[in-house]
Amino acid sequence: MANGLPQLPQDSLAAQRFSIEIDGVTIVQFQEISGTASELEVVELKENDAKGRPVIKKMIGAYKPPTITLKRAANASMDLWQWHKDGLDGKLTTARRNGSIVQYDHGFAEVARYNFTNAWVQKLTISGMKAGDNAPSVEEISIVCETFERVH
Repeated sequence: MANGLPQLPQDSLAAQRFSIEIDGVTIVQFQEISGTASELEVVELKENDAKGRPVIKKMIGAYKPPTITLKRAANASMDLWQWHKDGLDGKLTTARRNGSIVQYDHGFAEVARYNFTNAWVQKLTISGMKAGDNAPSVEEISIVCETFERVH
């Protein structure tokens, strides 16, 4: 008999079925997402026990928000560049945005959502330009955020 919570689905989540939402607007055509992590720093406390032996305790430190990397084939849209430019120009109110990474099952029903807040584009890279090559240029952005959490 299998162990686990019976109300949860046992199928793994399909990695190729996802979307990106920024301030409630879905941005389409992303090829890849990476850097999504929730991490706590480790604080080491070195002390001696009652007999004078060194002891190292590991405690929970500060939350370390991720840098999310998104890749897509470059297109005519200026939306990602404008988002980055708002940061370059010091327009903090429009440079900081909230968003979600939404994952879908094989029937395209939402099965997981990861929210991030106060995100801004730290880096924008265009690559893949080569004479005689048929591959599309790739637009890659690095987004830093203040929080990242799975909400379902």
